[in-house]
Amino acid sequence: MATTLKQQIRGDLTTAMRARDDLRVSTLRLVIAAIGKAEVAGDTATELDDDTVLGLLASEVRKRSEAADLYAKGGRRELADKERAEAEIIGSYLPAALGDDELAAIVADEVAKVDSASAGKAMGAVIKAVRERVGQQADGARVANAVKAALGA
Repeated sequence: MATTLKQQIRGDLTTAMRARDDLRVSTLRLVIAAIGKAEVAGDTATELDDDTVLGLLASEVRKRSEAADLYAKGGRRELADKERAEAEIIGSYLPAALGDDELAAIVADEVAKVDSASAGKAMGAVIKAVRERVGQQADGARVANAVKAALGA
């Protein structure tokens, strides 16, 4: 049986504990807690699949990046550095981001499938199709901006 992302993170936590890597230990514990919280949210408890865990990890990276920016603006460099280090640890579990050229090619392919007369109205459908193809390899805002530019909206 293949190892799930959640199992990999738990294994990495054990390794980090043995290595006495305090930053990695605390970061992975926060990630495992976020996964556990997401699994019990709602009416029934569910086991998250790898795609959902990847989405959660991307969200955690965004949170850390935003916090680092706020700390940096507030003159709290040490806290900003810690947030960036945590984001880097969490980001190591995410797939590599698509390059601009690769994203543009996917967007162009999806835009070509749309009737040019209804291009503005089809923006939501094109964004959805591109998001399905790229998964966690491109941020939603980046996809939306690329589609808007391609459709001239």
